[in-house]
This record gives sequence, structure tokens and C-alpha cells, in this order.
Amino acid sequence: MKGRIIVAGIGPGSSEDITPAVVEAVGKADAVVGYKYYFQFVQPYLQAGCACIDTGMKHERERAEQAFQLAEEGKTVVVISSGDAGIYGMSPLIYEMCRQRGSDIGIEVLPGISAFQKAASLLGAPIGHDLCLISLSDLMTPWEVIERRIKAAAVGDFVTAVYNPRSHERYWQLYRLQELFLAHRSEHTPVGYVRQAGREQQQIEVTTLGDFNPEEVDMFTVIIIGNSQSYIDQGRIITPRGYYRQPSIDGAQHKIGQDIMIASFRTIEKELRRQDYSLGHKWALLHAIHTTADFDMERILYSDEHAVEDIYNKVETHQLTTIVTDVTMAASGIRKGALQRLGIEAKCYLNDSRVAAMAQTEGITRTQAGIRLAVEEHPDALFAFGNAPTALMELCELIRKGKAHPAGVIAAPVGFVHVCESKHMVKPFREIPKIIVEGRKGGSNLAATLCNAILTFDDAQQLQPGRDL
Repeated sequence: MKGRIIVAGIGPGSSEDITPAVVEAVGKADAVVGYKYYFQFVQPYLQAGCACIDTGMKHERERAEQAFQLAEEGKTVVVISSGDAGIYGMSPLIYEMCRQRGSDIGIEVLPGISAFQKAASLLGAPIGHDLCLISLSDLMTPWEVIERRIKAAAVGDFVTAVYNPRSHERYWQLYRLQELFLAHRSEHTPVGYVRQAGREQQQIEVTTLGDFNPEEVDMFTVIIIGNSQSYIDQGRIITPRGYYRQPSIDGAQHKIGQDIMIASFRTIEKELRRQDYSLGHKWALLHAIHTTADFDMERILYSDEHAVEDIYNKVETHQLTTIVTDVTMAASGIRKGALQRLGIEAKCYLNDSRVAAMAQTEGITRTQAGIRLAVEEHPDALFAFGNAPTALMELCELIRKGKAHPAGVIAAPVGFVHVCESKHMVKPFREIPKIIVEGRKGGSNLAATLCNAILTFDDAQQLQPGRDL
């Protein structure tokens, strides 16, 4: 009577994660071959007289040979692997040995839930898009090959699950992986790791690529690194597939261009001369460079300490409900989705019927007149200037007279006459949070994008721009 070999993945380590097909196979086995630690998970399903044969850790070849010897005696042998037997498990070795022996023993493979799948389910939904698996064990794979694969995964923006991340002897490889990923991914990329997934000692942690500490993991840990679209929400990692960018019933597109914007921000971040900016300033800076493609913004964009954070806090607490711009082009560039989501109105008084009469009577510019009217009706608004230095100078005078109390000021007028002076004039108001494009550069597009940076500051930590596109 000819025996057979069934190679079975028993899952990551809990009874509920063993498939019914594996339970049935184990229940009919004459012998189970595997590493002794895993016998405890199949013991309840064994029939009387079933032999459990252990060959010890790192003795996989001996384990496979034992399975063939038993099968050649006519026995039904189940070779068990943790997780899935085809993923860093016994299946390839069994097939290779079958070929090497010239054996006609029947072989069947029963899949199991892999450790990375179990870890992913515990972390949320981190593997929702293209992914790869990498083992850091260099016992049978040269490190230079492993490093090439790490680089390819990082450059290719794959969600990446890491097996065998660290041991007592292999202490540096995980640090090198982190270094390679940081060369191609944002430091804010979500990272989750699960120790002893599915077992009593289970531990779950969510962090970022920049904050990840390799010292906190061991050989019983599976690490999952998100891609550029992955984000953390309420302690869970989500990697979107893209359903919310699909056409709606009426044919409208959702979030067109967000992927491009995210990729652009990642590129800009890597090319900054400095990496130690505060989160608020960096968020504003990334928006400014993205809008202008001008890395000189890194030199000329000024913001008060915590200016973005302080203004956004007023948005969150509903103290800020109005944004006033000097010209209509600046107002039109503020994202309508963000304004609607946050309950904020963007206003420009330039075309108000009262402006022309006031400008003529007072002998001032129309933008100055617009700011005077705005201050009368919204003295505590966020004021954004992208064109007219005279309007910014008017606001400064009204602040000095105690008539205006802005929630913040974005000073980005552009040009050659009174532009630099107007920006110098606003700086002394230290109690008002300010973002200033120093020198002659500026523009309505900059004023608008800096408003957008403030309105989306809650996306800054994950570097996920474009929510309201």
C-alpha cells in the first residue's frame, strides 16, 4: 500500500485559524511530522495511535526525509508548518526532495492562514493593495540579494510584510531595512507589527517608519510597512484600494489627482535641504513648493512658531468661520470641499458695490476699501493676501487702531512697489499667527494654497494631501 504526504499550514497559532481541511487531514493521519512547538496546536484533532515526530529546530531536511520514509511504508503523513506551508514553509522542500529521490509518493498541499494575513487583520486593513513578503533571514539567501529585494519593494511602493526580522545574532539587518525604506518613503509611512499573532502572548503596535524602533521586535514578530497611500485611523492601518476615486452614479470623479499630489509631496519632502522643520511649517512649505515648483520657498517662507497649528485650532473650535482675501483669484483657489467640510466661508469684497464708492471718496485703492469693509464685518477673520500690498498695509493700520483682531494673516502679495515693506509691517504683531512669503515673491495661488494647508492640517502627520480635491 502506497502512502502519501500532506503538507499542511496550521495557521499562526490559534485553533480558530486552522482550516477545516487541515483539521480533517490531521485527524486521519498515521503520523504528524513537524517542529515540536507546533504539536500543541493539532493535538486535540489527532486520532489514537498517531505518532508525533519532531526533528528539532533548523532540521527541515531531516523532517522531510522522515516524512518520505513513513509514506514509503504506506502511511498517511501530515507535515505541518506554521502559517501557510508554502510561505517560508515545508512545501517547496517536500517537492524538491520528491524530485531528488525520484519518488512517486502522492503529495498534497493544504493552505493555511499566513502570519502576515493574521497580523494584517489585527492591524486593520494594511494589505489592501499590491504587496510583497521579505524574509530577513540570510541563512540560505545572501544578504546582498535580500538588500536588492528591499530596495525594489521600497522603490516600487509595495506594502511590505517582513518575516524573520531580528534575532540575537542578526541585530543589524532590520536597521538597514528601515534605512533603505526611509530613503524612498516618507517618515510618516504607517508601520504595524504583531508579536505572537493569534497566540496568548499576542502584542500589537502601530507606529510610523520614522518612529519605528527595531529593538522592540524579535523572531516571533511580523512587521507590515504601508505604501504611500496607507494611513492610520483610530489606531488602525488602512491601505485604500481606490474605490473612493471611482466614478459615482452621476459620472463625477472623486479625488482625481490625489495620488499624484501625494507622490509629489513625497518627492518634495525628500528634496528639502532640511528635515527638522516643525510639522505645521513643513506642511505649509510643501504646499507652497507644490504650487510653485520653486524650492526657493524653503528660504523665503516664514511662519511664526506654531502658526499653522494655532490657526487650525481656531478652525477646529469654530472660532474661525471666515477667510477674507484681497482679490477674487485667491478666494477661488481655496478648496470648496474643505470650506464646506469645515463650515467656513471665503469672501472677497473687491466686487462689493460699496467698494468703488468708498475708494473714490477716500482716495484709496479698491483692495484697501475692501479690507476696510471686511474688518467692519469680520474683524476676527483669517486674512490672506496674494496680490495687493496696499490691502495688507491697510490691515496693519486697522490692527494698530484696535479695529481688527485677525485669527491669522497670510502675507503673500507679489510685485515691486511696497511689497517688501508691507510684509515687514505685519511682522511686529507677535500675538497674531502669521505666514509670510518674504521678499517680492508671492501671488494669489500661494495665498490660496497656504489657506488650504491650514484647512487640511489634520492630514499633515500622514502626509496625505488632496482630500478635498
